[in-house]
Amino acid sequence: MGVLAAIAKRLDAIVGPGVMLLYPLYASIRAIESPSVVDDQQWLTYWIIYSFITLFELSFWRILAWVPLWAYMKLLLCMWLVLPIFNGAAYVYENYIRKYIKLGGFGGSNYTDDQKKILQMISLDARKYVAEYIDKHGWPSFERIINAAEKEAKKH
Repeated sequence: MGVLAAIAKRLDAIVGPGVMLLYPLYASIRAIESPSVVDDQQWLTYWIIYSFITLFELSFWRILAWVPLWAYMKLLLCMWLVLPIFNGAAYVYENYIRKYIKLGGFGGSNYTDDQKKILQMISLDARKYVAEYIDKHGWPSFERIINAAEKEAKKH
């Protein structure tokens, strides 16, 4: 029972580095090597949020030392940000950061401004599939789908 109690007491120190650093590092490398920009956004956002958490922690360490569950709260927050089932970092980007920061555009300079606006209107989850479709079939094919959807919407 003593071993289990020790593990439970230091769960954050045992699991934390893997969840907060090792898996995001691995996923970030995979994102760099993939052609999609959607996963890049997830992991860049994660590292920005993790940096803010770390700066907060370094700035307020004297206060946080008195918060008994801080390490577990941080672990749970980072798990929510990292785990693919939640995609918390992408959620934070879509619902908070993106509203206030409009830097650059979608994907790079190979899209026109109108194309970037269309892609930015699409949710993050759908954007991945749209980007794959455009890569496979080309932008004109995607525009035909948009035009057909607009015509259908006008009928109703």
